[in-house]
Amino acid sequence: MQKFFSNKKLIVLMVALLVSLGLIFTSVGVRNNKSTPPFIQQIGNDAVGIGARIIEAPANWIKNGLDDVDDLMSTYQENRKLKGQLEDLAQTKVRNQTLTRENKALKSQLKLTGTLTDYTEITASVMLRSPDDWRNIVVINKGSGAGIAKNMPVMSGSGVVGQVIEVNKTNAKVEMLSTDNKSANRFAAQISTGSDLVNGIITGYDEQSGMLIMGQINTDKDIKKGQQVITSGLGGATPKGLLIGTVASVKKDDYGLANSVYLKPAADLNDLSVVTVIDRTIEGE
Repeated sequence: MQKFFSNKKLIVLMVALLVSLGLIFTSVGVRNNKSTPPFIQQIGNDAVGIGARIIEAPANWIKNGLDDVDDLMSTYQENRKLKGQLEDLAQTKVRNQTLTRENKALKSQLKLTGTLTDYTEITASVMLRSPDDWRNIVVINKGSGAGIAKNMPVMSGSGVVGQVIEVNKTNAKVEMLSTDNKSANRFAAQISTGSDLVNGIITGYDEQSGMLIMGQINTDKDIKKGQQVITSGLGGATPKGLLIGTVASVKKDDYGLANSVYLKPAADLNDLSVVTVIDRTIEGE
């Protein structure tokens, strides 16, 4: 019996050895035949290929989406830049038209070194605007140390938004065109109708329509919708030719006597972040 089990173990060992040798030779043969991978390897390769396609589809979708977002952001930045250039162009156009008329009128006065349109610019940021006083006051981060002085006009974008009423060393307070303060200093304004000049004062602001009101005008002759309204240069520290807005309509008062011109502001009075303070530079002042 003991001899039988010993022979049985020997037989099993020989069979296992033969099977192992067979698998080795088979593996070597399959490896050399590259066109016929093992069945298990085929299944693995197919699974990897399918998995790669499954992963590739959402990856490509995300990549295309990110490319679209990048294109959209580039377009947005370009639009902002172009909008800023258009605003600057509007103010430059108005200033050039004013300079042309003034130079023609002053052609004979060669000794005049300063004109109503001469000014320099001081850039500042809005640092405070109280919600309960939104229409009236903003505080900017430049003061007397930067050359800011009381009554200087303040612009945002392409239009006038207010004027300095209080100056400290490092900041200043600006009263808005939209203020409801009845005793506020008002801007002297002018409309060029082509054949004539219409002068008046910015007297108020209509909160419901968002329009500025130009009153005390000397005539309503030839005033048309869309005409530009600029500062006349007759208001102390304010130079001539700063864009205030465009004519929206002309209305008479409740008695049908005095005329008021309603203007669409050139600047967005509700959205201020960066402003430009105008320093008038007429020699002798």
